[in-house]
Amino acid sequence: MRAVIQRVKSCSVDIAGQTVGSIDAGMLILLGVEATDTVEDIDWLVGKISRLRIFDDENGVMNLDINQVGGKALVVSQFTLYASTKKGNRPSYIRSAPEPISRPMYEQFVAKLSQTLGTDVPTGEFGADMQVSLVNDGPVTICIDTKNKEYIERTDEKISNHCGSAMYHCSHTDRKGVE
Repeated sequence: MRAVIQRVKSCSVDIAGQTVGSIDAGMLILLGVEATDTVEDIDWLVGKISRLRIFDDENGVMNLDINQVGGKALVVSQFTLYASTKKGNRPSYIRSAPEPISRPMYEQFVAKLSQTLGTDVPTGEFGADMQVSLVNDGPVTICIDTKNKEYIERTDEKISNHCGSAMYHCSHTDRKGVE
């Protein structure tokens, strides 16, 4: 499952000239579903998005999540997030889940996000030709893929870098996790 999350001052989605969903400040979430996605992907992604600290605190630091700022979310299905441009100039969407798989997963994602945020989550219309309007805030745009989770597991072994600041060994390749 892939999501592109944009922090917005406002956004809306129109179909055939009619607004079908809109929010003020919050997140626009473009969501793509792959055939191998599961309920575990939905749970992980909803948890990650709902806790994503991309909103400014009183010091202008991105330190608050969507609930802490009273923000809203709008979700739009976007199969093109799985476009492959590896061969030729016409994108292939072979990795995008077919509608019988992707529609229920999309609907489950929206329901879980709504439950987690404790508010209705407006959407576009699955499979429709939509026009999305937004006012980016920042801009802040985050891309998340549930098949490429970023984990940094800390151990108790502290080391120092060349500047003398504390760091921990990290089990994620050769990178170090900064305290």
